[in-house]
Amino acid sequence: MKHTFLITLALTGMGLLGAQQALAQDERPEIGCKLSFSLSGWSAIVSSAHGKGVVTCDDGSTMPVLITAKGGGITAGRTHVDDGHGDFTHVHKISDVLGHYAQGEAHAGMTRSGTAQVLTKGTVSLALAGHGEGIDLGVDVGEFTLKRAQ
Repeated sequence: MKHTFLITLALTGMGLLGAQQALAQDERPEIGCKLSFSLSGWSAIVSSAHGKGVVTCDDGSTMPVLITAKGGGITAGRTHVDDGHGDFTHVHKISDVLGHYAQGEAHAGMTRSGTAQVLTKGTVSLALAGHGEGIDLGVDVGEFTLKRAQ
């Protein structure tokens, strides 16, 4: 009984310490970050796109990134986006932008098309806009991933 109490007390203390550290991270000031990117891909029921970009934050930090977008739904086409732009919100340090974002999109276009969407990852959001060329039609839902480029 005494050991169970001590173990419970130790686990509770560790949990409170973890919660305090999480709150301390949220107390950092938010920084503005932007993404410049290019992306190309295809879709035929399953969609896939790959690209690269650079994240630049107003604290002076920059990071090259690799982009992967995957989804599924009723889609068909091929597209290429140059000069894409994104704005992040709720970022405290540049590494907060890395990871998997939830994505949902409706699109239609021939020859030249545009796209705009908002993606989320926890509290971080990314609003994307871009213009490109291709032929596409459909609705897809999937994942948009940013990884640090090597």
